Amino acid sequence: MARPLLDTVETFTRLAGHNRVAMLLFRLGDAQAFGINVFKVREVLRRPRLERMPSMHELVAGSFDYRGSTIPVVDLAAAMGYPPLASADGAHLIVTEFNRSVQGFLVSDVDRIVHVDGGNLAAPPPALGYGPRVNAVTRLEGNLMAVVDVEQILASVDPRVAELSERVRQAAHVQLAANRRVLVVDDSLVARTQLVDLFRKMDLECVVAKDGSEGLDMLRSLAMGPAAEHIALVVSDIEMPAMDGYALTRAIREDAQLRHLKVLLHSSLSGVFNEAMVERVGADRFIAKFQPDVLATAVLGLLPT
Repeated sequence: MARPLLDTVETFTRLAGHNRVAMLLFRLGDAQAFGINVFKVREVLRRPRLERMPSMHELVAGSFDYRGSTIPVVDLAAAMGYPPLASADGAHLIVTEFNRSVQGFLVSDVDRIVHVDGGNLAAPPPALGYGPRVNAVTRLEGNLMAVVDVEQILASVDPRVAELSERVRQAAHVQLAANRRVLVVDDSLVARTQLVDLFRKMDLECVVAKDGSEGLDMLRSLAMGPAAEHIALVVSDIEMPAMDGYALTRAIREDAQLRHLKVLLHSSLSGVFNEAMVERVGADRFIAKFQPDVLATAVLGLLPT
């Protein structure tokens, strides 16, 4: 039943660049609707037979053979505080690809694909109790929909950190930049922490924003201040609430005070589509998350010398 939903994903690509996103809606055990960007979704399946080892993380329901490759399956319901679905009849599996990896997430059922205006997505109020595993909420037909931060959940299951090589670290120390101040824009706490840690190892100064709208306000404010506070480079996620990375880049290019800035888009969504969109909105580079040496080398190439 759910599989045909994804056959129409191609029709939603035109939304990108206009601060709109297509979300696949699903549920985890009750009426609460959750969403995931359709561009992270490969396929929706009925829960397959899963194989589990005793040493697996408590949130990993098991693994299975997906098109010739063994991939892990995370129990998304358990990760979000709902009853586990590893043995639930009728559970569905959302196969995803992001951060250059493929994995599955168990959900109760899959609903439909909806268009969401990025301007209507907002960070969840702390009182809702979602914690860091939801990075945005909105209203659909009067009902609350929460966007799950699957990157954060995956990082909690597999916390390995890719390190910056000594070669690139030394190159960063040797290079003399006229301005070493970078604006990091990302709605994911995990991603922001990774980026700030990486850039500090490169002796770069970081200013941080949680979405494109906040980032744009910071850029305009800093551009009016002393030269020492000016930003040399913007490193931004693409999918964010309020204003996405494409819309942020367009706004920068349309602002006379900001259009000279270099913009690097850094996203878990990889592929030819993003490369084309980067050129269309006027960004300077696109790097798929998270490749420390590749990202650091690109940043060094974009900083003014």
